Amino acid sequence: MAWGLIREMGHVSIQTNDVEGSIFDATQLLGLRVTERTANEVYLAANSVHHELVYVESEINGIQSIGLIAQNGDALREIRRRVESENFKIVSHTAVSAGVQDGFSFIGPEGWIFEIYTGMQKSDPGLQGFGPDRYGHINFHPRDPRSMMEFLRRIFDFRLSDVIGDDYAYFMRCNPDHHGIALIAGGGTFHHHAWQVQSIADLAKLGDRLGRAGRELIWGPVRHGAGHNIAAYYVETSGAVVELYTDLEQIYDDEREPVIWAEDENWWNMWSNRRTDDFRTFGIRSVTELKTFH
Repeated sequence: MAWGLIREMGHVSIQTNDVEGSIFDATQLLGLRVTERTANEVYLAANSVHHELVYVESEINGIQSIGLIAQNGDALREIRRRVESENFKIVSHTAVSAGVQDGFSFIGPEGWIFEIYTGMQKSDPGLQGFGPDRYGHINFHPRDPRSMMEFLRRIFDFRLSDVIGDDYAYFMRCNPDHHGIALIAGGGTFHHHAWQVQSIADLAKLGDRLGRAGRELIWGPVRHGAGHNIAAYYVETSGAVVELYTDLEQIYDDEREPVIWAEDENWWNMWSNRRTDDFRTFGIRSVTELKTFH
């Protein structure tokens, strides 16, 4: 169920300078499957769709695009009308990603590229032995979170779920998931992409896989206050952070008012008020800022 122009989060596309290392992380640590591979792109998914994560071979790590799935063709046309009326730069008038029927891409605030589309192909997940159910949300650190929040409301009809402090952070939804996009004030980096698993036991199994690979969790398991999800995090080869989560709040009341937190309230972990010092220092920049977008 979704009320606005966006039905659900679509994908994250990441440029990586080590595509084989990124594939290892996505398939052996996270548990995704490769659905298609081209000369310089690799498409991966957990759910029964063509892709939810894309790696693009490059010399520099960065976020290529953030994909959002429109409700239908009418919603796609309305989003395009709004984008054009505000003079955002359209970088492709057709779908860029493989496996989708129709779409377009544009550069939004602070240089982030959004790809909007309909009609993603289905893909049989088969009998995957482990891994998440689906891609769920992203978290990034705009320099001006209020302007980004207003953009997401104005162009896509996202709604506010939780607000932290005075323009410090916004958690926003496009369907019953508590958040599809979370914004936390920062230096203009993308922090993490997040994947839903069935239980907290899957987070322990992730820790086991990371340990066997000589890697580590950088935070968690924790239960967040904003969203109530139980989560654990690691850093993938590209430098982006990956979250596995379960038990995310579902919001079915369209009139629910945002939950307001003071910035110094413990909205980050209901089990402890400790935070790792370097957690928010991880992340990667957009390809437009890195000037690697062609």
